[in-house]
Amino acid sequence: MFKSPTLGGFRGYSMLQNYFKTAWRNLMRGKSFSIINISGLAIGMAGAVIIILWLQNEVSFDKFHKNRDNLYEIYCLAHTDGKSVSFGYTSQPLGPALKQNYPEVAASSRFAETNNFLMTVGEKRLTGVDGGFVDNDFLQMFTFPLVGGRSDLTNIKSIVITEKLAKKLFGNEDALNKIIKLGQTDNFTVTGILKDVPQNSRFGFEYLLPWPYLKAVGDENNSWESNNVETFVQLKGGSDEAVFNNKIKLLTRQHSSIKDIWTHFAFPLNRWHLYNAVENTADFGGRSGGGRIDTVRLFGIIAAFILLIACINFMNLSTARSEKRAKEVGIRKVAGAGKGLLIRQFLIEAFLTAVIAGMAAMLIVQLSLPAFNNIVNTQLSVPYSNAYFWLAAGGFIIFTSLLAGSYPAFYLSSFKPVSILKGKFKKSQSAVSPRKVLVVLQFTFAIILIISTIVVRNQIRYAQSRDKGYSQNNLLAIGFSGDISKNYQLIKNELLSQGIATSVSKNMANIAHRGSNMWGFRWPGVSEDIAKDITIAISSTDAGLVKTAGLQLVAGRDIDIYTYPADSTAVLLNETAVKTMNLSSPVGQIIKEPYDSINWHIVGVVKDYVIGSPYEKVPPMVIEGPKKDWFNTMQVKFSNARTTEQNLAAAAQVFKKYNPAYPFDYQFVDEEYARNFDSEQRTKTLAGLFASLAILISCLGLFGLSAYVAESRIKEIGVRKVLGASSASIAKLLSVDFIKLVIISIVIATPVAWYAMDKWLQDYTYRISIGWTIFVMAGLLAIVIALATVSFQSIKASLANPVKSLRSE
Repeated sequence: MFKSPTLGGFRGYSMLQNYFKTAWRNLMRGKSFSIINISGLAIGMAGAVIIILWLQNEVSFDKFHKNRDNLYEIYCLAHTDGKSVSFGYTSQPLGPALKQNYPEVAASSRFAETNNFLMTVGEKRLTGVDGGFVDNDFLQMFTFPLVGGRSDLTNIKSIVITEKLAKKLFGNEDALNKIIKLGQTDNFTVTGILKDVPQNSRFGFEYLLPWPYLKAVGDENNSWESNNVETFVQLKGGSDEAVFNNKIKLLTRQHSSIKDIWTHFAFPLNRWHLYNAVENTADFGGRSGGGRIDTVRLFGIIAAFILLIACINFMNLSTARSEKRAKEVGIRKVAGAGKGLLIRQFLIEAFLTAVIAGMAAMLIVQLSLPAFNNIVNTQLSVPYSNAYFWLAAGGFIIFTSLLAGSYPAFYLSSFKPVSILKGKFKKSQSAVSPRKVLVVLQFTFAIILIISTIVVRNQIRYAQSRDKGYSQNNLLAIGFSGDISKNYQLIKNELLSQGIATSVSKNMANIAHRGSNMWGFRWPGVSEDIAKDITIAISSTDAGLVKTAGLQLVAGRDIDIYTYPADSTAVLLNETAVKTMNLSSPVGQIIKEPYDSINWHIVGVVKDYVIGSPYEKVPPMVIEGPKKDWFNTMQVKFSNARTTEQNLAAAAQVFKKYNPAYPFDYQFVDEEYARNFDSEQRTKTLAGLFASLAILISCLGLFGLSAYVAESRIKEIGVRKVLGASSASIAKLLSVDFIKLVIISIVIATPVAWYAMDKWLQDYTYRISIGWTIFVMAGLLAIVIALATVSFQSIKASLANPVKSLRSE
């Protein structure tokens, strides 16, 4: 028989409309449960969306370059301290040699970071701006979008800047072809303006300078044995990476007299950010292993679990109300509704809940993103103008509604109408029910995050309390810029004579940082094979470092070039260096660097002090006298006779006098040292944030379940009270089952959390041990939170008047 398509379509639309009307009425009928369901889903969805935005940002790093599939960074692989280590810094001659001698290389460029220039336009002066020296191929290899001009650095006095720097220097004027003065004499023409470098890029420069200018200012180093720049190559299409690696492996050894110097391999762009932990291999070089990808995977799991916890709430509350929905299901089935129709009805209820929760979630995301961006130090935003975003958002809501609604839909639609309408329907009272399993799963995940937060916090505190080995109080590091190096002695004398400082010294680097590394130091009794495998940290000083930094002398004296002219070749060793070199009486001994014939004589030994990461062991260290003039920082110990503000104001006048073209830039060493904890602080904050989310969502569900349990047992409670039960015993009766589930969660979460955090701690040499008190603390916290959540409903039910609940009996 012919059926009108128009009529069929109308009936389909009418039926769908009826589904939504019924779903809306059911939501309105149980407002309190609907609010709990929607709130839990909204919070879970918001947490998942924020993490997904962060994940998308992480996996998109440097993917905007057109040549991304053929771009590589050249790494070095060295064998030292009994293991293989790889690093991304190479010698300066390597890049040109690769382009000249290997047909696979279509282009190559070196990148040397710099932020030392004073940049002047009229009355505007900037220092500390991040930039780089590059070869002319750089902007052809890396396709950063150009706003104006051309990507050309062939002229030694050309400069390419970003929009951000153009705004700083020129305001709203067009910066193209304008002049920027670098330092005090050199004028550069702006030949190109780039869009600001995206935050999801490994680069963070605001200007680029031509490589020949590095040579002009005297900073070019043609030694194959000094690694101080990054080298990038673009391979021709179809080139075999493994074959190329095999060709370049021994390139530096062909230009060096040092036996067994480092080898090389090419590391592809698509693995730079996520696979930055390079597994070192004994064959051609290294291959990317773990790294940031482990964090990305972990956060992906966290996002999934937060959403799952929210969906579990929906499942639990929906199935908990089964007794109230049972008669509705029975009548619908008797009236002819099939199981499929009921499943569709319940799924549409879940979909409507998910849609409302999704809208609330986007509001939460929009309000939370600024704070989250501040935590992760990035700039995430919701791409509302992107059609794919709305497509993904719709898919996300549908997925959430199916995940949350499928189990309740199949569970509720499976009720038998005969049993329901005869009053024989009973809820499951089994010891192990799906609802209990879901509650345990919720709290297990939340407790794992609580334990993780406590472990990370304890690890940070442990490292912060470590004896640094030097005094950070009132200690400043001031980088050499302009005329500071030339006028160092005059500046030092005036700081001391005016009582601003009690001690001043010049050094290779801020004492909180590692200056440089060197392999192959020679000392009495060591063989070349052993020496080449030992890494020595290098620093330098002219005089007064021990006093300025508050180091502790173990033997001998400090270096002092002004009192002892021969100290130009003097060295201080730290305790670890003495042990490494096995020197029983180090003072007076001679050691040598691998690349020269200078006899460095040991004048003193200082107690180990923390260099670089406070989580790592102190390396052997050699502090050299000023023979090589390796200085770019001065350390100043302020006097305690004045306030810090007074000292800074007076010091600023001294530097203005002797370095007038440059602003007075300084760093407090304690603030610089504190930055070592930024990454772990971020991890702790995020773990705490997600633990709080998981607990909040779980407690919302627990609150709803406890309310329903109290409501469904209201007559039982009334009978118990009439028979003499106390309010306390009834409150205990209603709470104990939930607390049992939390205790089971603690038992499950403890070994999982221990394994995960023990593995995380393996990345730190200086680390805590995970004691049992951490698990007790986390368990008690979870029990207290759960008890506080259910106790409100339990106490409310226990205090209710039994007459009201039993009047109909």
